[in-house]
Amino acid sequence: MHDVLIIGAGPAGLSAARWCDELGLDTLVLEASEEVGGQLLSIHHPIENYLGVHAENGRELRDLFVEQTKNCDFDLWTNVEIAGVDLRARCVTLRSGEELRSIAIIIAAGLRRRKLGIPGEDEFVGRGMIESSGDREAFAGRDVCVIGGGDAAAENALLLAEVCPTVTLVHRGKKLRARREFIETLQTNHCITVFPESVVRRIIGHEKVEAVEIERAGAIKPFQMAVQGVIVRIGFAPNTDLFRDQLGMDERGYVVVNGAQETSVENVFAIGDVANPLAPTIIGAVGAGATAAKVIASRLKGR
Repeated sequence: MHDVLIIGAGPAGLSAARWCDELGLDTLVLEASEEVGGQLLSIHHPIENYLGVHAENGRELRDLFVEQTKNCDFDLWTNVEIAGVDLRARCVTLRSGEELRSIAIIIAAGLRRRKLGIPGEDEFVGRGMIESSGDREAFAGRDVCVIGGGDAAAENALLLAEVCPTVTLVHRGKKLRARREFIETLQTNHCITVFPESVVRRIIGHEKVEAVEIERAGAIKPFQMAVQGVIVRIGFAPNTDLFRDQLGMDERGYVVVNGAQETSVENVFAIGDVANPLAPTIIGAVGAGATAAKVIASRLKGR
């Protein structure tokens, strides 16, 4: 029996664990991945809006967070596979069969990248589907397609253009949703071609990706474009499948919380991007982690 179980070790989960330690709570953090950091590990551009800190990328900021927590007295388990959760009983069951119980649970499960759900997307994983622009050296000298219209799509297009002869950015909207500095840089990069009001209908190939089929608004029929790599950046969905039908969520699956980060289930809290669809930010996630920890500590001390 722990005071607190934290599910997820991104910025929100690490912040909550740090505050739980400071407030004297016996805490266990469960992380599905091999390393902590969550979405920070997918940020490859400088982070300049985290007050008081400048980091060249998300991993550098993650390392600063880890440094802040390395002397804390909480348990951290990585590579953890959760089989099921009973929130009302505050019990987490691992794939191994082990059951973990606590007085309070903090959900900091973060987000996952949305998928297109088109033919070829799953079939070519590891064979031309690009997981991250951090893998761009493997696609040096090849033509690639980026799908999406936000910051992540624009950033990945720019990073891939550093090593790829052509980058085609396909997005369904009339205008890109990316921040202005990204759009201005895209417009001056001769390697990048932008197709607005367009969608990719399928990814084509034999052993590896060879082409994409693009449908443009107003065109008579789709056309195929030869590419050797495809990266999908069309937004995120919350990692809340484990908790579905157990607590209040909005229509998109984000956990509904109050100002104390409380969910609809007593002593269950949700923090970070999984509970913040309107303004998901690193600094907001860190603040939410501190709030949940302080609320839990105040209630336990009041018993």
